[in-house]
Amino acid sequence: MPYMNALTPEQLVIRKRGRRVLLLIFAMFFGSMALAGILRFSGWMPQVNRNHGQLFEPPVDLRQERLHLANGSAYAWNPGARHWRIVLAPPAACAPACVTLSQQLDTVWQLFGHNADNVEILWLGTPPEQVAASPALKVLQPSPAVRAKLPGVDDPSGIPVYVIDPNGFVVLRYAPGFDPGGLRTDLSRLLKLK
Repeated sequence: MPYMNALTPEQLVIRKRGRRVLLLIFAMFFGSMALAGILRFSGWMPQVNRNHGQLFEPPVDLRQERLHLANGSAYAWNPGARHWRIVLAPPAACAPACVTLSQQLDTVWQLFGHNADNVEILWLGTPPEQVAASPALKVLQPSPAVRAKLPGVDDPSGIPVYVIDPNGFVVLRYAPGFDPGGLRTDLSRLLKLK
């Protein structure tokens, strides 16, 4: 009488295949977890989650700084309005570069569409006459105290641009010659945080 638990050759092949599939599933599951852990602890981040501008941690606090519009009236931070600000503080003699930058920033502002009302462009100082008026542009009186708090404002390679949150914190800096599309992408993400 043959042994009852003996397996036929076909059953042995099926069992071996089943074990291989189980080991493969196990390796894929735990291997992907191990890879994710390695990437996480090595500091790698996917391109989608990266900022195009330099993120300040901690952000630079401008809430106590008193700003005034060119006409002398006070500029209030007004966090309740949820306005994000694009700020530039160029040197006095920057005509060609300032005009180009103002056109780029106006284009970025227009591309926000219905969210454009939640973005202001603040110009610290007097813009050149060639700078086109924009509904978003607010010209502020020069403020040495604010200029001093903007990291890298006197960059010898050009004019940096900053993003200030609705509360008055400088959160991002864009180096001279930055891609305006990167500013738009970053600010679009921030506008969704309302």
